[in-house]
Amino acid sequence: MEQTSNRIDGKGKTIHVIKMDMYEVIKHPLSTEKAIRLMESENKLLFIVDKKATKKDVKQAVEKMFKVKIEKVNTLVGPDGKKRAYVKFAAENPAIDVATQLGLM
Repeated sequence: MEQTSNRIDGKGKTIHVIKMDMYEVIKHPLSTEKAIRLMESENKLLFIVDKKATKKDVKQAVEKMFKVKIEKVNTLVGPDGKKRAYVKFAAENPAIDVATQLGLM
């Protein structure tokens, strides 16, 4: 369920902010050859996420769902119209452990 609120930015403009539920943000993980390579070499996992989700939404959702620390999130909207999130985990949380919880390994 989306929650909306308004806030004012530094220039006096009103911004419409949408807060999303963590289970709406992340749709499913990707397990392609590239995703597996990134998981092993760079400690990253790939997720398909909601198009309206921000990097902050993705980070909070993954941290709450898997109880891990996230270092960085990069997003990409592909030519197929799906939004992908590249989530880099902190060194103390290996991506392989999270992939095992998800049933990818």
